[in-house]
Amino acid sequence: MKKKHCFQEFIRYTFLNVMGMVGLSCYILADTFFISKGLGANGLAALNLAIPVYSFINGSGLMLGMGGATKYSILKGQQSAENADRIFTNTIYAAAVLAAVFMAAGLFGSKELAVLVGADAQTFEMTDIYLKVILLFAPAFIFNQVFVCFVRNDGRPRLSMAAMLIGSFSNIILDYIFVFPLQMGILGAVLATGCAPFVSMCILSVHWLGRRNEFHFRKERVQPAVIASGVSLGLPSLITEVSSGVVILVFNTIVWRLAGNIGIAAYGVVANLSIVAVSIFTGIAQGMQPIVSRAYGKGDRKSTKQFFYYGVITAGVLSAAVYVMVFVFSDPIAAVFNSEQNEMLQKIAVHGIHVYFTALFFMGFNIVLSSYFASIERAVPAHILSITRGLIFVIPAAYILSALAELTGVWLAVPVAEGMACMVGIVMYVRMNGMGRQRGMDF
Repeated sequence: MKKKHCFQEFIRYTFLNVMGMVGLSCYILADTFFISKGLGANGLAALNLAIPVYSFINGSGLMLGMGGATKYSILKGQQSAENADRIFTNTIYAAAVLAAVFMAAGLFGSKELAVLVGADAQTFEMTDIYLKVILLFAPAFIFNQVFVCFVRNDGRPRLSMAAMLIGSFSNIILDYIFVFPLQMGILGAVLATGCAPFVSMCILSVHWLGRRNEFHFRKERVQPAVIASGVSLGLPSLITEVSSGVVILVFNTIVWRLAGNIGIAAYGVVANLSIVAVSIFTGIAQGMQPIVSRAYGKGDRKSTKQFFYYGVITAGVLSAAVYVMVFVFSDPIAAVFNSEQNEMLQKIAVHGIHVYFTALFFMGFNIVLSSYFASIERAVPAHILSITRGLIFVIPAAYILSALAELTGVWLAVPVAEGMACMVGIVMYVRMNGMGRQRGMDF
């Protein structure tokens, strides 16, 4: 009966969160579609150049939200309401500081950032506009991520999902209105993206109007140690987001050298599709986090491990399903974003989808395992797995394999890096379990 209850709770949290995360990933996918239709290959290239900065903003919000909410769930399981409020309050303080830093960068440094990410004469103006506006909307992105995580961990996964989906749907509608009827170009696309988290936060506000809210903001001094404890557990989320941005920068440089702006536009199609795929695994990982952390806080090691097994199996099944779908429909998928019907862009994108997406079979396991480590306060292995899969393996692989096999080598870099990280993760998990059994614990 307990096993059946665990499975039902796992499905309740993860299904809703996967739906919400897939909807959230439509932020960038909608931009990709409408920009490709309205601005062509150069607009698509400009968007791809700006995505790393968006990833950093989003990752910062996730770091604070996931880290703070993980700590909140553990304390909630331990019946420590006062400390739970302290975690939320200090997470809000940290979010406000980060938001101010990003806004300052948007006001005074967008042009320098556009050059830094690789914009040339053809893409500079559009890249600069996108960066400036997305940075000015950083407070909305950061606070939305924090609220989504805390509301979900407060027993409202359905409300979190609704907020993410409705926010994303509003983004798609505004994208169409701003880019086509109003002819606002890339400014319209980024404004639509920036408005979406406000819609999401309006939906989440329902949580504070009822009596089910168990976390509260309290007027107290900033406590760096409390912030650090949350950041430590949320750092893998930031590493995952930032590393994807860094990888895009590196790949943009390599692809531009091999195939110019058409190559970057084609890579933009592949990279943005991968955001949707990654969001599925992130949804599983974030969905299981509240129930894993709560079980861990209660000392229920059996349920903790059971939730992890469900996560791994679900990720494996969805990896296979997504790969089959994108492989079979790669040509029409690429054509959707190829508004100019550029034959070279189509060919590069289709080949990239076939090779790049083989990474899914390792990626799902890695993301779930990293989240599991963080959920049971094993920050070090979570950091190691996130850094190895996101930076240490993939960047050298991109340079080495592209030198050996050009664009095919670029597409192979991510599958190779994820496969190597998977082996590292398995070793750490086995060692952790061995050490746990020696101490009378089972993880």
